[in-house]
Amino acid sequence: MSSTNIESTRSLVHTAFSLAHLLETIDRSGAPIDAAQYRIVVTRLQEALSKSLPEAALTAMLQTYPSAGEVYENMHYGMSGLSRSPLERSAASEEITRQVLARFAPGTHRNGT
Repeated sequence: MSSTNIESTRSLVHTAFSLAHLLETIDRSGAPIDAAQYRIVVTRLQEALSKSLPEAALTAMLQTYPSAGEVYENMHYGMSGLSRSPLERSAASEEITRQVLARFAPGTHRNGT
């Protein structure tokens, strides 16, 4: 690998980790956040995650920063579903979705009858 490729990869990894850390800090802060700023951080993280990160770096980042893991999972939901989420949480999410859809399906009333 050339020196230019190494520096480019290093920069990409650094950017992705920095954005993942920032998103995690925002998510855990509990302080009010501006929706537009939050969207910017998530969008930039998605851009970084869509590039070719080394597998070891990607795995380390997703294990270290759960918020980044959720972004990554949402980006790949069409191919792999909730593959990074614990099975219990995935199953519970599906069951809740099924209940909500059934409640609002044509021919049913909002009071459950």
